[in-house]
Amino acid sequence: QVQPVESGGGLVQAGGSLRLSCAASERTFSRPWMGWFRQAPGKEREFVAAIMSNGRTDYADSVKGRFTISRDNAKNTVYLQMTSLKPEDTAVYYCAASKYLTAPRLDSRYDLWGQGTQVTVSS
Repeated sequence: QVQPVESGGGLVQAGGSLRLSCAASERTFSRPWMGWFRQAPGKEREFVAAIMSNGRTDYADSVKGRFTISRDNAKNTVYLQMTSLKPEDTAVYYCAASKYLTAPRLDSRYDLWGQGTQVTVSS
């Protein structure tokens, strides 16, 4: 299957906003969960947010209230709207697709990954 493609990363100041996009094939997008993960230098990859095919969402505590995940089924695209950005949000953000109905926070459940997009938040 074709891997998802992320876009929208960039450099922003603390407190700013950024919206990431993840374009997927129709087949990939039909999977139960689409998720966002991030990885900063020297750190493990961590879960950020995920959205189910029916619209159910799940967020990491560190981003809850600041980030919003959404999907546009007509465009086979998932978004991550990031607000009130902090320097600790700096990382490469990855979009991924899982074929499982459960445990969307576990990166091992995902087998289709994008190349990632860099988000840098300056202080």
